[in-house]
Parts: sequence; C-alpha cells; structure tokens
Amino acid sequence: MVFDHPTSLPEWSGRFGVSVPPWIAREAITVLPVQGASVVEINPVRITDAEVVRRAVAGRRCPVTAVADTQEASDAIAADVDSVTVGAPADTVRLSTPALAAAVEALAEPSTVVLATPAVLLAAGPNWFNRVIEAATPTSPPTPLRDVSADPRRWPGWLWAALVGVGLIVAGAGAAAITLGPVLLWYDRDYLGVSVSDLQHLNHHLVGFLQHDRITMAGNMIGIGILYLLLAQQMRQGYRWARRALLISGFVAFMSYFYFLGTGFAEPLHTLVVIALFPMLILAVWRRPAEPHWPPIVEGPEPARRRALWGQLLMIGVGGGLAVAGAVISTVGLTSVFVPTDLDFLGTHADHLRAADAHLLPFIAHDRAGFGGALVGAGLAVLLISMWGWRRGQRWVWWCLLLGCAFGTVPVLVVHFAIGYTDLEHLLPVYVLVLATVTALALSKDYMTAREAPEA
Repeated sequence: MVFDHPTSLPEWSGRFGVSVPPWIAREAITVLPVQGASVVEINPVRITDAEVVRRAVAGRRCPVTAVADTQEASDAIAADVDSVTVGAPADTVRLSTPALAAAVEALAEPSTVVLATPAVLLAAGPNWFNRVIEAATPTSPPTPLRDVSADPRRWPGWLWAALVGVGLIVAGAGAAAITLGPVLLWYDRDYLGVSVSDLQHLNHHLVGFLQHDRITMAGNMIGIGILYLLLAQQMRQGYRWARRALLISGFVAFMSYFYFLGTGFAEPLHTLVVIALFPMLILAVWRRPAEPHWPPIVEGPEPARRRALWGQLLMIGVGGGLAVAGAVISTVGLTSVFVPTDLDFLGTHADHLRAADAHLLPFIAHDRAGFGGALVGAGLAVLLISMWGWRRGQRWVWWCLLLGCAFGTVPVLVVHFAIGYTDLEHLLPVYVLVLATVTALALSKDYMTAREAPEA
C-alpha cells in the first residue's frame, strides 16, 4: 500500500525482479515485492550462507530463486527456495543501467528473466519498478469530457472527485467571505447570545482572533480542494494511487466533522458542506478505477531527476509535518482550546472567557479542532501525492502542490500580520513550512514540468 505500484503485466510474472547477495536478501524479500518485483534472486550462495538464506525466505510473498557456487550449497538450500541453480542460468539478464528502455526491451523476450542489481536500484532511486511497469503498460488517451454521459449514475469516479474539489474551493471561498464580512452568522449569534460588537467589548483582540482561525480554515479548504482536483485528474489518467490517496485524505478530513461531539457546537453550514460533498467522495472512490491513460513515460536528464528526488523527500516531510501539526491542533481544540501564545495575544486567560460566556470556548474549540482535522487531511494528501505522484513531466502535480500549499500558507501569514499576532514561536512552523515547500518545488521544477524529450 505504501508504494501502490500498478499491476505488473501478467506475462512478466516471475520474470521481473532483483538479484541480491545473501546478506541483504531478507530486506529485499520483505520490501521489493510491494514495489513491483515479482521474483528475488539470491546470488551468490555459498555453503556458509545456507542458514542466512533459510531465515531470509521464511514467510516470503514472492518466488525466490538462488544461484549457488557449488553443488553442495545448492543441495543445502534446495528445499527452502523455489528454484536453485549452480552457476548463473543462461536465460537471465542482469541489468547494468537503470534506463527504463533497457528493462522494457529485455522483458519483451518472453523466456527471459530480467533482474536489477542493487547498484542499478541505487542509481535509479525510488519507484524504479513502478516506472518500468508504467512505461510498458499499454495506454490510450482519456475519454473526452464531452463524451461523458449526462446521466450522473454513469459518471466516472474522477468526475465525482473533481466535484468534491470544486465544492471545497467554493465552500472555502464562502467561509472567507463570511469571515471578512459579518464574521458571525445568525446561528453563531444565537448560540453565543452576543453580537460582534459585544465580543469586541469583551476583548478587543477576540474578533480578530476568531477571524484568524476561520481565515486559516478557509485557506486550508481551498488548498485541499485544489489537491483533490489534482487527484481527480490523476484518476482520469488511470493512476490507482490517486483514488487511494483521495480515500485516505478525504475520509480523515470529512470524519473530523464529528469533532462537534467533543466541542459541543455543530455549525449548520459545516454540516451542509459535509452532507453535500461526502456522498460525492464515496461515489468517487466507489467507482472502478479508469483504464491506464497516462502519457508516455520518458526519462530525462539524470541531474534533474536527482535534484527532484531531494525535492520529493522534502515534500514528503512537508506532508507528514502538516498531518502531525493537524493532529496536535485537533488535540488542543478538543482539550485546552488555547496554546500559551494565544492567551498572550488575547491578554486574558481561558477561565475569564468561560465566565463571560459559557458558549464561547466550545465555539472557538469547534473552529480549532475542525481546522486541525482538515489539516490532517491536507497533510495526508500532500504526503501521498509526493510519495506516489512524483513523475517527470507531471506539471499538474507540481502546479497543484504549489497552489494548494500557497492557499494553505499565504492567508495564514496575511491574517496573522493583519491582526498583529506575530509571535515568532507561534509562526515559526509556518515559516519552516514555506521554506521547505519553496525549496522542494524549486528543486523539482525542471523535472516535474519537463516536456517530452528523448531519453538522456
């Protein structure tokens, strides 16, 4: 699941894998099959390696073959592996280059077993098996939008995913407009029993504090919507990983609605958004994935790919960091509500606010916990897109990560400076996030936005 490679071609079963020495065989047998390897060869095996091989193959999930250096070594492990030969078999090709074309060409011969060496995998970087499988998979152009049935019952999953993305963008824009306009709607005032001016009199920073929470949430919603539009586009191209990423991120983000059970306040518009969009999410991931429609896989200059790997690593860190931050914010919202810098900015303490209005803390907690849950969903989307969608020429991925992260961070900084909440300790994680994102996208730009070109 972590690597989520496409299904290998049936004719490659047992013929596409890796050749490793005994000392790393256990790790290879555990890790590489889930990345796309359908066979692991242990080579060379000496008589002294017999026990190491036995431990390595226990509980294996793919065929394991061995090349022994003597007949004695072969006899010692014959019962533990699927096949063993003395000396390298003639029908096996061991690749010396990570070039995709070399692997695909060798696999075109139906009787040939094609194996990558550790040196090839180190040179190729992550997802090499995945890239080879995609390069060899027959594809076709996606169905034009005009040919999609007008009957919603026949709509493909990617179209429902796109509607979820658009819905979140519209909802986020609406939330921002309300926050910058009336701040409180009628049901907010009814629940609190006060008006905006009453809150201003209670604490002159309080209205700005509410606005900063809600603008942050609105920007995050728009950012998630952009990322879901990207996932819809990738689903349309037939990438299975996009459907799974939408399921994981969307489920977490929408389930955070039920935080109201802990905060005691359920917002009607929030409820309406969930009721409208969650069924669309279910339809998006329920539909059968599209057939492969991705563009041709073309390898480019190696230096650009190497730089992009560092960018990928940084973006994975950004996604993981966002998810952790969201979990922390959710926990704060459901427990103490405020962090110390919040109370320093407000110049008060929680007990004073609770005494002034019994509903005020649950009201603020709803905003905070809800934002935390949405941030976990956004972080998971960034994490999974960066893990599974990092390919040369995927301009949609690069631009949507840029726009999604921009909407998730720029409004945060603007509103904090606008209300004067500029505490360095409070904003430091945002500064780190911006720096990491800009660095990652700068390192990967040439690779991710490249046009098709001959292999270098």
